[in-house]
Amino acid sequence: MAQLNRRAVGDEAEQLVVEHLEREGYVVRDRNVLCRRGELDVVAEKGGVLVFVEVRMRATDTWGDPAMTVMGAKQRKVVLAAHEYCQRHRLFARVIRFDVASVIGRGRSGQVELITDAFEAGM
Repeated sequence: MAQLNRRAVGDEAEQLVVEHLEREGYVVRDRNVLCRRGELDVVAEKGGVLVFVEVRMRATDTWGDPAMTVMGAKQRKVVLAAHEYCQRHRLFARVIRFDVASVIGRGRSGQVELITDAFEAGM
């Protein structure tokens, strides 16, 4: 039951991020893409750049910025999944970027902060 609630909270956060991205002129291509090496939360495009957005959420900022939880191992998983996504969809020679969306709060009152170019593909 707790896992189901956790997923619902994550889905709420991702929806807030998608709405934020769309307001900022991004076109959302995919959500929750499962790959052999991990999952991609949101895949979007803007200005010819393919953007892979990792979504992190916390109910409050008591424990700090949730974006700070996207460190080495998680970054590598996202990069590998992004490469697999590009191969699967034949998106060769595309400019790509890795962003992190930090959501603090739950539901409609959650605050979204988008950290563009949060990390690089170099592993």
